[in-house]
Amino acid sequence: MSRVQLALRVADLEGSVAFYSKLFDAEPAKRRPGYANFAIDQPPLKLVLIEGDTDQPTALDHLGVEVFSTDEVAAATRRLQESGLVTLSEDDTECCYALQDKVWVRGPGNEPWEVYVVKGDANDLGKPVDSVCCAASADSIKERA
Repeated sequence: MSRVQLALRVADLEGSVAFYSKLFDAEPAKRRPGYANFAIDQPPLKLVLIEGDTDQPTALDHLGVEVFSTDEVAAATRRLQESGLVTLSEDDTECCYALQDKVWVRGPGNEPWEVYVVKGDANDLGKPVDSVCCAASADSIKERA
């Protein structure tokens, strides 16, 4: 079992939370300063909202696949590497107010994808606000390509 993750950088976090609560008929699973996420059952979706600059339109931050065990992250890492994709693994990393194991890849349009498992809560966002989850990882992947 897994679900697709869509992480958006939004100018109006409160307005976005209100909109997506209505759209998916669900309340956020997690709220922190500058951050909210929804764990939607139908369709299976992890929607992450990250507060961005107030004068900017909503933009894609990154994409992902949430899995439910470290073994699934390891299996995805092997599969991606065996298929010839450049990967970057991060174990026990704090990101988006969670402790995670993850592997990063880049799509053909340079879009960042992660396969990750949430292992527990964390007290802060974990990465600098301007890079959120993927800028350091994305740069590392680009350098290795």
